[in-house]
Amino acid sequence: RENAKIVRLTPNQLSAEPSGRCLRAVRFFTGDMRRCGQWVKRQVLIIQLLDGVLRGTAQVMFVSNPVSGLLISTGLFLQNPWWALNSLLGAFVSTVSALLLRLNRSDAIFAGLHGYNGTLVGMLMAAFSSKGNWYWWLLFPNVFMSMLCPVVSSALSSIMSKWDLPVFTLPFNILTCLHIAATGTAHPYFPEVKIQPKAHLYHNDSLANLSIPQLFLSVPVGVGQVFGCDSPWTACLVLLALLLCSPAICLHALLGSAAGLCTGLALAAPLEDVYSGLWGYNSALSCIAIGGVFYGLTWQTHILSLICALFCAYVTSATSKLMSVLALPVCTWPFCLSTLIFLLLSSENPAICRPPLSAVSCPEENQHYLRQLRTSEKALSSCKGERTLERMEG
Repeated sequence: RENAKIVRLTPNQLSAEPSGRCLRAVRFFTGDMRRCGQWVKRQVLIIQLLDGVLRGTAQVMFVSNPVSGLLISTGLFLQNPWWALNSLLGAFVSTVSALLLRLNRSDAIFAGLHGYNGTLVGMLMAAFSSKGNWYWWLLFPNVFMSMLCPVVSSALSSIMSKWDLPVFTLPFNILTCLHIAATGTAHPYFPEVKIQPKAHLYHNDSLANLSIPQLFLSVPVGVGQVFGCDSPWTACLVLLALLLCSPAICLHALLGSAAGLCTGLALAAPLEDVYSGLWGYNSALSCIAIGGVFYGLTWQTHILSLICALFCAYVTSATSKLMSVLALPVCTWPFCLSTLIFLLLSSENPAICRPPLSAVSCPEENQHYLRQLRTSEKALSSCKGERTLERMEG
């Protein structure tokens, strides 16, 4: 009996053990860090803004974790400090703009949902500028376009909410293409890099000249290209940030990038584009979105996410050729188009279940939410059945 008392430890005793402390520390930094978010709400506005900016940086990859945002920001600085500075400025300006417009519905601002489009706008405006690094005048259009991100996002969400759909990166696509189309390559103050038409760029001998090491390296690089980065070190930090928050998101990011790579090879894409990850980033985002973020993660939705990633790669090929005729980048238009099509899927399969947009979190949290929802529905149906039997007996 004395030994049994020693073995049976209470939860407080477990937390006092070294292994329990380590487990609590790991849980604190993984997932969406809700405890940290609750602590931040009680702090001054500067701390809240810092947390919102880091979460906004991570929300590009459907992750609401400030530590993940810090890792991704570190990777962006490894790629190019000027690009990283513009991305953080874009996230900060768009977050402050949303605060001033009072768009904090369901704590969306401090969850980073009004910062991720500004992150991409700032990053890609610096990447597409032909003036190179440290051209300080670029900060003015960056601030202006980032300030418009919450406006465009709120306007689009008013339309998309009718179908309970997210706006994704549509504000980033609209504002970035608007800026590039308005300035062009010959602008005296804000010239853009020239985008070559891709109508006839095919490599029939691509498989013969294939480099297997570069091919494997292009899978993680394709995930890093979501931020416009082709550095393997940046890609590794982005994947580490995803793994810290959700292993399922990290896995689907790699699978989506690999699916886009294979489709690029099948379509005889230039090997330079394949190796640099340009065929992987849209498919990676689509695979993440369908594979557990906006659908409950089952083996059916897992297969559906891979199909969506392959479809997204085809859309990438078609869209890049159409956009290059207009001298515009493809951005993340293929991801938005293909993912929205798959989210509008009407299926009676109970395994393909989409949680409400207000309840969307990481795949692990979505699984827990849907499991609780099914349990409550079963309990409610059993109660109704018992009441019906009582009435019949009465």
